Amino acid sequence: MSGDLVVPDAAHGVVVFAHGSGSSRLSPRNRYVAGALNKAGLGTLLFDLLTPEEEADRANVFDIALLAERLLERTRWLREQQDAAGLPIGYFGASTGAAAALWAAAEPDNPVSAIVSRGGRPDLAGPRLAAVRAPTLLIVGGRDPIVVKLNEEAQERLHAESRITVVPGATHLFEEPGALETVAEHARNWFTTHFRGPA
Repeated sequence: MSGDLVVPDAAHGVVVFAHGSGSSRLSPRNRYVAGALNKAGLGTLLFDLLTPEEEADRANVFDIALLAERLLERTRWLREQQDAAGLPIGYFGASTGAAAALWAAAEPDNPVSAIVSRGGRPDLAGPRLAAVRAPTLLIVGGRDPIVVKLNEEAQERLHAESRITVVPGATHLFEEPGALETVAEHARNWFTTHFRGPA
């Protein structure tokens, strides 16, 4: 899997990005958020959950168990990197990537310390939601009512600390002026608040 790891000097955590269907590690939205996190002293890892050949089969894009396993593989790899050793790890998931992040976080030995979902589909993590232990922030657009409802229903199944933040006037992709900046601010605050020492 191709990936881009950035760890600023004196970083106090690393955030692994799990993109959604139809996107990749080159997503300008995720890269914008990653840049904002880097400026706040957080490391980031952006990588492709699927190869181009695998993405050609749409069933793979919605195979949450497969996507979660890829995320777990990269999490294990990250913990072995000298620059990231001992740092708290977080997940930032978008769309189906949010479901993969929550699915992976439910694994008993997963060290993830915090999760942020942007326009995510946490409902697709299904029965795994109750096993998630990491504090989870669900960011949704105010003009994305179906996804807002799905997030509210998923939150009811989370036993860990969780919060829903609605960005007024934003649609699913947060393309409206100022919407993505708001997402980045909420994500930065959530991760910096919950990264409290080694994972």
